[in-house]
Amino acid sequence: MSRLLFVISLGFLLFFNPVQVEAQKKELAQAKEWIKKGQNLDKAQQSMEKLLEDSANQNNEKIYSMLFESLKAQYEQGNEKLYLRQKYDTATLFDTALRMFQVVERLDSLDMQPDSKGRVKLKYRHDNAHYLNTLRPNLFNGGLFNIKKQKFAQAYKFFEAYIDCVRQPLFSSYHYDENSKWMAQASYWAVYCGYKMQDPKATLRHTYQALKDTTHYCLMLQYLADTYKMEQDTARYLSTLREGFKKYPKFPFFFPRLLSFYQNNKRWDDALALTDTAMTIDSTSHVFIFARSTVLLNTGRYEESLALCDTLLARGDTLSDIYLNAGLAWFNQAVEIDKNITTSRKMRNKILTCYKNALPYLEAFRKKRPEEESGWLLPLYTIYLNLNMGKEFDEIDQILRKQTK
Repeated sequence: MSRLLFVISLGFLLFFNPVQVEAQKKELAQAKEWIKKGQNLDKAQQSMEKLLEDSANQNNEKIYSMLFESLKAQYEQGNEKLYLRQKYDTATLFDTALRMFQVVERLDSLDMQPDSKGRVKLKYRHDNAHYLNTLRPNLFNGGLFNIKKQKFAQAYKFFEAYIDCVRQPLFSSYHYDENSKWMAQASYWAVYCGYKMQDPKATLRHTYQALKDTTHYCLMLQYLADTYKMEQDTARYLSTLREGFKKYPKFPFFFPRLLSFYQNNKRWDDALALTDTAMTIDSTSHVFIFARSTVLLNTGRYEESLALCDTLLARGDTLSDIYLNAGLAWFNQAVEIDKNITTSRKMRNKILTCYKNALPYLEAFRKKRPEEESGWLLPLYTIYLNLNMGKEFDEIDQILRKQTK
């Protein structure tokens, strides 16, 4: 029974195959004629792509070759129009170039298949590789073009194709891997596109080669740090931040994030060590001085923190957070004394002195940042209360009552 079915099925296929083959020949002939005349090239392309939708045609070299010729003709027509300054879509030209690489690489994989006797006779590789080699820079340029248009996913495809040429047997005679400069740059831009897409896998795929691009090394470390953070890879995140700070201490990305990580995780010794290093690099840097004052404030070294704040204010810095740090340095001293020392007249006077000294700083911060109530509200409430400043206390008390309703 099964044998009978097999014979019937085979007969069925044989009955229809000649018709299909004839139809295919007609489409190939029509496409060839269009290409020769330079007409209906898009239809020739679509015709070949439709044939390839049939799984039975997936290994048909003639169809891939004809598809390539249709794309090649379109590319050359478009290139000529741009050269003559005629209207033509540059994006289409780049996309056609990319499609050519995809088609020819598939054709080459079929071309290199051995015949029944194990022999490999390459019919297409030499001419196709020679032609595409001249177009390869347009993969790089197509990537940059799409980046300018902020089409990062499309740009990534171009850089991927440019990089992938290195491993393609089609281009083995061109030794692209020896030109490390352009490979490194293409890899960097691929990483950049992956980063912009917030796709960790795409970002990290070409990291090794991209780090050879010394021009963009600093930015590479930034992209990697952000990606490792997204991946919750804390060890690599910290390692990359440390390397970035070591190599580029004044670049605005690495130091603040490294310091923030230490502070958020209560690693105060590491935070102090980091600011020590920063101050040895540039003891006049506003960023480093203010950061150290904040760490000193959070570790209870109030007088040292206050001294750094006063240094910044004395030289004309007006950042509002300097006033907050200075005010809290005085305020916290008063709170610590009041909490840890048995109250005496002498200690009470010292507490009041601290509150008085904190007052102008905190009022200045409130004036600069009235919306930041979490910074000034409770300290000023406490100060006005202890200094018997009735009018000011009533105002703060009303604000506080509204918050607690």
